[in-house]
Amino acid sequence: MNRLFFDLPPFLALMAVFWIGACIGSFLNVCVHRFPRANSLWDQLRSISVKSSHCPRCLTDIRWYDNIPIFGWLSLHGRCRACGQSISLRYPAVELFNALLFVLVYWLEIPMAMGAPLEASSAFAELGPQTIPGLGTWSPLGFLHLRLACHLVLIEALLVATLIDWDLMIIPDGCTIPPTVFGVLMSTLFGIVHLVPVWHQDPRLLKDFRIAIPKSLHPWFLPDWSVPDWFQTSPHLHGLLVSLAGLAVGAVLVIAVRSIGSKVLRREAMGEGDIFLMAMVGAYLGWQATILAFFLAALLATTAQLLTLSFKLDKEIPYGPYLSLGSLVVLLGWRPIWGQFAERVFSLGPLLLPVTFVMLITFPLLLFMMQGIKWLLGIPLYPPELPGEWSAADQSLFFSGENSDRHQGNWKPETDWPGDSAGRGTSGLETWRNW
Repeated sequence: MNRLFFDLPPFLALMAVFWIGACIGSFLNVCVHRFPRANSLWDQLRSISVKSSHCPRCLTDIRWYDNIPIFGWLSLHGRCRACGQSISLRYPAVELFNALLFVLVYWLEIPMAMGAPLEASSAFAELGPQTIPGLGTWSPLGFLHLRLACHLVLIEALLVATLIDWDLMIIPDGCTIPPTVFGVLMSTLFGIVHLVPVWHQDPRLLKDFRIAIPKSLHPWFLPDWSVPDWFQTSPHLHGLLVSLAGLAVGAVLVIAVRSIGSKVLRREAMGEGDIFLMAMVGAYLGWQATILAFFLAALLATTAQLLTLSFKLDKEIPYGPYLSLGSLVVLLGWRPIWGQFAERVFSLGPLLLPVTFVMLITFPLLLFMMQGIKWLLGIPLYPPELPGEWSAADQSLFFSGENSDRHQGNWKPETDWPGDSAGRGTSGLETWRNW
């Protein structure tokens, strides 16, 4: 059993983690504010460093002591020092929330009791990196901090994507593509930052299905090994495979649901940004955790809509926050989720293929069933687009169309200023009529 020897007092460690989280939260505010204002990925990344933090009203640079997370906003009483423009409460709120999130993740993933076992970590699994491929020269505590750093990068990217998607219903590429590349590189470089191996099967469980499988297929579907040997001999290649498999499964899941849902519901089921978001999650957590996070997000979104149905009947909802929350719950609760439920499902090996096929068939059937229930209840299946607000400009345009001749019902004056007809866009028509 691997034991952890944590020399730093826990309260000092948590205080340091809190302050680091608050400082990074200040940087996240910059990303949330500037990413949506740029179109391309390069412009989004460049916008972070183009100009220092400044007041949007008077463009005065914020002094370093006014930019201290949380306390800077409190010392300014929420207003710009130069012009008095109010500063949104959201900025210190994000910094405080991120600091508390750092403390929560650190407390769950790093057991701080003296001599605590590695099994106490919330990200522990029996087949985790400490077993396959093994820690090598890494100490158990060093390994946990290395994997924690990767998880925090993922969590920060999810937080930025959540805040932007909640405001604007878009997920810029700057939130997802750079962290995805970082996740693939870290998984390949170290080979020990994954949760579970890319492939695992239980030979004893598979043998229960031997009656339903022809004997000629037994060598393929009923192997005697649990994990391929090369996972331990080639940890870097295995790490790359874990990350790429998770990336591909996350993207394909969203693409499939988006395509099927759009055809059945006749409207966009999920946005393109959700594809890159789940691909990023898969690059860090692997394909097994990504599938769990995806279905948990659907459950969370459905529950939230049912609870708020009487208060808000929006046609579209931002789905990125639910995907992010589902991923966070799976990550922080990985030890019980994997040990008590998921391991039995994902250890089916090749038998997962027919299970996947059945799920692909079941999903559109469930959508059609939902549409049928709506039809029986008299709910419009495809509600029409709501008309926009009738503005003063619309009224003026309507009135001009009803009275195209400004002299209608009136005697034409002997002197007529050409600007009147030109302003109405009828100068050519009146010239033709009166010529």
